[in-house]
Amino acid sequence: MFDLKGRVAIVTGGNGGIGLGMARGLASAGARVVVAARNAEKSRAAVDEPAGLGAAEPLAIEVDVADESSVASMAGEAAERCGRIDVLVNNAGISIRGGQPQDYSLADWHRVLDTNLTSGFLCARAVHPVFKRVGGGKIINIGSMFSIFGNSTVAAYGASKGGLVQLTKSLAVAWARDNVQVNAVLPGWVDTDLTRAGRHHYPDLNDRVLRRTPAGRWGNIDDFAGIAVFLASGASDFITGAVITVDGGYSVQG
Repeated sequence: MFDLKGRVAIVTGGNGGIGLGMARGLASAGARVVVAARNAEKSRAAVDEPAGLGAAEPLAIEVDVADESSVASMAGEAAERCGRIDVLVNNAGISIRGGQPQDYSLADWHRVLDTNLTSGFLCARAVHPVFKRVGGGKIINIGSMFSIFGNSTVAAYGASKGGLVQLTKSLAVAWARDNVQVNAVLPGWVDTDLTRAGRHHYPDLNDRVLRRTPAGRWGNIDDFAGIAVFLASGASDFITGAVITVDGGYSVQG
């Protein structure tokens, strides 16, 4: 039920953080993983890591997920070199922290929205014809706790991640007839380079997260291996349009 042998999975931003954790999980279940990211050197390192993605000839492809032609080239290269695409994880994302909404430039707003939200649409649209050709597919969109909660310092990020949840639902309805399941994962507070920078900027963040998280710890990237395998496999064939939190209980704690 959870076997991904013979499947090909693209993970955008899969060279670090949550994306790498998911890529490791997909590889461990037998999938051939395509790490698609802007930093080619970092992607090659992820592909070459000894215990990570080496099971089924992983591939690194350089891509700018906010650029339509770059995304089309990435999908075309993956399909040509691997023969098929079965799974897309829309994980690439950025944030601008610390500023109030009135202080954003329009360029900053567009950069966050284009990278976090428009990229999800572009990548999904690019792989859809391949999904139809192979008889179906799975899309996993990575949202955020800020898809649910508001915060004055992450207006663009929150808007992009909230939009990604609504895009998930629309694609789930539109492509169900093509046997494509589209779901979203909302990570809680996870120990990554991005959140380490946040802890440096907000010294009390660590204590606040631990107080509110029933599990009593920060997440780590390997906590996302299982949900990736589940949503990429036949075990989730009747699940689409769902929004699943992976947060140690953060979002249900009053």
